[in-house]
Parts: sequence; C-alpha cells; structure tokens
Amino acid sequence: MATTDLPAFFLLISISLTITAGAAVSPPLHLTLRAYPKSLLATVLSTLGYEELATATADANFSSATPTTVFAPTYSSLVTCPSCSIPLILQEHSLRGLYSIHFLRELAFGTKIGTFAPNRCLTVTSSASPLEPASVGKIFINGVEITKPDLFNNGLLIIHGLQGFISHLSPFSCSIERMTSLSFPQQPPPASAFFMMRQMLKDSMKRLRVSGYSIVALGMRVTYPELSVLESLTLFAIDDVSIFSGGEGHSYVSKLKFHVVPNRILTAADLFALPKGTALPTMESGQNLVVTNSGSGSPLAPLRINYVKMKQFDLVHNSRIAIHGMSTPFRHVYYKEI
Repeated sequence: MATTDLPAFFLLISISLTITAGAAVSPPLHLTLRAYPKSLLATVLSTLGYEELATATADANFSSATPTTVFAPTYSSLVTCPSCSIPLILQEHSLRGLYSIHFLRELAFGTKIGTFAPNRCLTVTSSASPLEPASVGKIFINGVEITKPDLFNNGLLIIHGLQGFISHLSPFSCSIERMTSLSFPQQPPPASAFFMMRQMLKDSMKRLRVSGYSIVALGMRVTYPELSVLESLTLFAIDDVSIFSGGEGHSYVSKLKFHVVPNRILTAADLFALPKGTALPTMESGQNLVVTNSGSGSPLAPLRINYVKMKQFDLVHNSRIAIHGMSTPFRHVYYKEI
C-alpha cells in the first residue's frame, strides 16, 4: 500500500470498527495513550462534513498522541460569528481526554473543563431536572446543544456535533464567579430563580455522590419538592461510611430536615464567625441548631454545633447552597443547656 494511502486506511479501519453511539468511556485519567496519524483529525472532520474545521487543524497545533474530544460546530453555527478565527474556535471547542456523551451526562451541572486554548474553559450543563434520569436531559456546551453526540469514537478521538450560536470564549470562562448567561440554556425569566435553585440542587447531589455522600444525595432527592422552593440553604452531611457503620448514622436519613438551615448560606468563614449560643432555625418546625463551641478553625478549638464536631467544611459551595461534613448526626439541644 502506498504511503499516501495511510490516512485513508486508518480512517476506514476506525470508522468500520469503532464508531459508537452513546458508548461509555472511562474518565480521561485512566486512558492508555496511543499514537495515530497526524492527519486523522482533519480526515475525520472532513469525512463528517466539517470542512472548515478540517482545514483549520493545520493551524490549531493539536498533539498527535493526545486523546482528544472535539465539539464540532456546523457551518451554519460558524457563520454566526464572521469575525471568529476558525483555528482558535477549534482549539476552544477541543478538550484533552475522552468525554463521551455518557461521561458528560455524569458531570455536575456547570462543570468547567480546560480546552486546548490557554486559560479558556468550556462549561457543561444539562436540561434534566434532579428528579429525572441523567439520560433524559439535553447536554449543552457553553449554552450550545450537542445535537449529534458521539459522531465518531475510536478510543482516542471523540467528535460531538454542536448546533447553535458560536463565539470566542471569554478570558473569564474558567472563573465561576464571572460566568456569563451563555453558559446556561435559556429559561423563561419568571422561572429563573426557581430554575437556578433546581440546577444548584442537581449540582450538589452529583458532587455529593462522587464524594462519598450518596445517601445524603438520595435524601435530598426525596425532599427535593421542599428544598427546591427555598431561596438558599445550608446542609450538614454525613458520609456513607458513617451512615452504614452501625452507629447513629442510620438516623440521619429520617432526620435530614433537622440538618438543613433554610434560606441561608453559611460558608466555613460564616460558621467560624458565629458566637457561641447562636441559634440556627432548621427545616424541622420549631427545632434549632445551636453553636456550642464557636471554635477558631484549629484542631485544638474545633467548631461544634449541637456538640457535634464539624468534619469537613465547604464540601459543596455554590451560589445557593453550602454543605459541610460532620462526624455524627445532630442531637436535639436546647439553648438553656448552653
């Protein structure tokens, strides 16, 4: 076979053997790197109909041995930004590592992933509600829907098709605090506050599940109708090991509301600033939490609430929710005992 036929040969082998739709792929850190022809990305993009992106690969400086995921905008999407640089657009819509649609669905709402463009991040969001299976919702990349997931997947290169308005990423795209509205699918203004709380709950539950707090995440899902109408909340959580250890942890699930401070976000700094004796109303009617030791943040003077030592601070912290880890469930304590 002539040397000039090698790219086409590799492409035919890849397409005939390894194109999969919705295939589950392990996270990028667990991949084994393999070399592939330098022109494969351009050849695949061209074959799939992304001629403009295929032409731009020569100037995009991709490594030939790095597993890569490309979110490929259509020509109609590219023309929405006539001043855009196509090579830069390609860099900004490409990630190091393999992110199949299955893996993207498992990411927490608002997850930011660094791209090939320095200091530029893509934001992954979903339209699914916390009560729906992850497979139901649409996946958005910086607010643009993935309309053709897993167009190509050979274990080293994944290509997803995008359809929507395209623009260059902001210098602040890796900063949550300065995230723009383009990072989220558009929602009707009257429901925006409720929508945001729903998404923050979804984000929190996903983060808890991957951090060893899956039972707490399940409890939040059960009480979701009540949690979703709050403006904000602070939750004190117990990890799965403590719940299943046979001690008092099993009582936590039935008393979840007693571990939630509604309509108030208390970060670690806020908690340390509370004086001893501060009462914190909970979702359990008529029951308060009490700061029994204000603490200083040091091991010798730990913060204690209802005499329970805090185990981990700011386990989850977003614009509506703060979650902290604790060692055992809270006991009911009355202020006169302090």
